This record gives sequence, C-alpha cells and structure tokens, in this order.
Amino acid sequence: MTDFHRYAIYWAPEAGQLADLTAAWLGWDAAAGRRLPHPQLAGLPRTAAELTETPRKYGFHGTIKPPFRLAPGRTAEGLHRAAADLCAALPPVTLAGLSLHRLGGFVALTPEGDQGELAGLAARVVEALDAFRAPPDAAEIARRRPERLTDRQRGHLARWGYPYVMEDFRFHLTLTGDLPDADAAQVAAVLDPLLRPVLPRPFHVGSLCLFGQGEDGMFRLLHRYALSG
Repeated sequence: MTDFHRYAIYWAPEAGQLADLTAAWLGWDAAAGRRLPHPQLAGLPRTAAELTETPRKYGFHGTIKPPFRLAPGRTAEGLHRAAADLCAALPPVTLAGLSLHRLGGFVALTPEGDQGELAGLAARVVEALDAFRAPPDAAEIARRRPERLTDRQRGHLARWGYPYVMEDFRFHLTLTGDLPDADAAQVAAVLDPLLRPVLPRPFHVGSLCLFGQGEDGMFRLLHRYALSG
C-alpha cells in the first residue's frame, strides 16, 4: 500500500444515493479519488464550491479516529492489518437515523438517539490503533487552540493527539465550513429536502474505513472493513 501523509479511520457511506449526493456536494469522491462538479442549487448564499472548501479534502465522512501521521517504525501495511483485525472483532452499531443540523456555524448530519454505543466503538478504535500514531508536533497542537479547550480536552490532546475523543466524542458528518448564522440557515434549508429522502433510517454502522491523505492534500478511501464481532 502506498504511503500517505496522514491516515484516519472514518465511517463513510457505501455506494449508493447518499454517497453520490454528498460526494457531488463536496466536489470530491474519496472512494474514486476524483474531483466532481458541484451541483447548481438555487437559494444558496454562495456557490457550493465556496461553502464546502474546508471539508472537501476529507471527503464525506464521520470521524472515528482523527487524522494522524505514522509513528516511526510503523507502516501503512501494518496499520491496514491492525485495522482489519480490530474491525473483525468489533460489533456493528445501529442508531435511529441521521438528520441535518447546524453545529455552530457548520451544517452537518448527526445521529438521532443515544450515541453511547457509537462513542464506545470510537473509543476502542482510538485506543487500539494509537501505537500507530506519531505524537502531534508543536504546530499541530497550536492549531487546536489549546487555550480554548477544557482541561479534559487538553488532556485528550496530550494523550490521544486530538481533543474531541473519548468523553468529548460527538459523531457528525460535516457538509460545510464555518458559516455566519444566516448563511448556515440558508444552506440547511436548501440541503434538507435533498438529503431527507436518502438519509438512512435506521442508521447502521456496519463498517469502518481507512482513509489516507495524499500529496495533493486530499483524503482517499483506501480500505473498508466490516464490523463483524
């Protein structure tokens, strides 16, 4: 497997309408590794390309283990094998569904119902694969604005390389960058009727994916692993 700049474990939809619609919206198909033309939608405050500039490079995903550089002595192939073995031992998780929400200035899909089992799944993945993660450097830590974090989040940043894990994990699938309230409301009003018919109900997390960030900065889906524990 070709080495990439960073790796991450994400949930991403399998091939189908949700995957197609969200890839077109972001302008990036992480599964195919190619750019897509953005849809021309009436009622948006700006072009879809402008609205999705920040999340585009990651592809449509929900973070389970955040992006990390490989630790010295670790290989991409070793990470792949470890992720495959781990997912084979983890059970799938089912939630009531997904729905569109505004998270501050971001427009995102979030799960409905109790997220306890999903948070537990994410915590196990974060911990089990942590030996593959190189510690963040000073610049990476500074980008997390530790002065704005809680004590617990700063502890997570120091221990796990990311503040929003374990007790602070909140699963979401980002669709825009950080927008003014009025813009976020407009985008949500346009996207909701498009997404609602294709959102899964129930929302079944039956697989996780290994993503890699290439030299072009874009993340690609490298492997999908069934949760079969």
